[in-house]
Amino acid sequence: MPEDRIRVRVEGHDLELSNLDKVLYPAAGFTKGEVIDYYTRVAPVLLPHITDRALTRIRYPNGVDGQHFFEKNAPAGTPDWVRLERLPAPGSSTGREELDYVVADDLPTLVWLANLAALELHTPQWRIGEHPDLLVVDLDPGAPAGLRECCEVALLIRDRLAGDGLTCYPKTSGKKGMQLCCPVAATQPADQISGYARKVAGELAREAPKSITAQMAKRLRPGKVFIDWSQNNAAKTTVSPYSLRAVPVPAVSTPLTWEEVEAGAAGESGAVRPFGPGEVLERVEQYGDLFADLLEPGPEVPTS
Repeated sequence: MPEDRIRVRVEGHDLELSNLDKVLYPAAGFTKGEVIDYYTRVAPVLLPHITDRALTRIRYPNGVDGQHFFEKNAPAGTPDWVRLERLPAPGSSTGREELDYVVADDLPTLVWLANLAALELHTPQWRIGEHPDLLVVDLDPGAPAGLRECCEVALLIRDRLAGDGLTCYPKTSGKKGMQLCCPVAATQPADQISGYARKVAGELAREAPKSITAQMAKRLRPGKVFIDWSQNNAAKTTVSPYSLRAVPVPAVSTPLTWEEVEAGAAGESGAVRPFGPGEVLERVEQYGDLFADLLEPGPEVPTS
């Protein structure tokens, strides 16, 4: 075996890991071995959120400064023990009507993906064969707006959704914005969830037109927070909680407490910011999984 490859056994499955010293985040010197180590250690809280969901990966074989590609279909050489699900793939760039999606239900699959430099993990708002069980709102700030403004808007959305009996949970995107996630009942089709999210976004944009937009046109975004309600489209995916992001210094899509969001809205420096993988592991040790409640069914969204 070449010196840059090692064999490991993970929960009964044999894997061959390669190029562990390869730097995938050059600005930080963060290696593939460290990526695999992070995903291995965060797996207990990450896996429940991606189990039974078709996984889209963004792979960076030459690091975050190199070429990357989105991957939905299972790659050549996929081990026979990796769970695959053949599902419709609307809008697939391959021209195929169906693809064989990887489903990461266990640690060996997660380690295998990390070894392929699948830095980012994205999932839809539904579990395979079911209606959506999550409502997701993406908060995208247009410069000079930033995370502070996202926190301010997050609090407005939290209170608005609470009025309809929905509880939402905040996380950083791992880049410049945030996402709010609400558990829903998994009894309504995606267009109803998306329609409700669009309605709420429009209401808030009308109430605070100087700071919020619910329209996708980028020319309308400078200085405002775009409430992207379209994440609830059945064909859309959202970065998974605890996933790494492909930014110069490794950062993670990190679940937050509402106290942190309130502090961020008040301008407290560092309350809400991109958190690194080491910090996230410390947060998990301190808080556990702040998104654990998303694993339980929520209420239906209003339809009128």
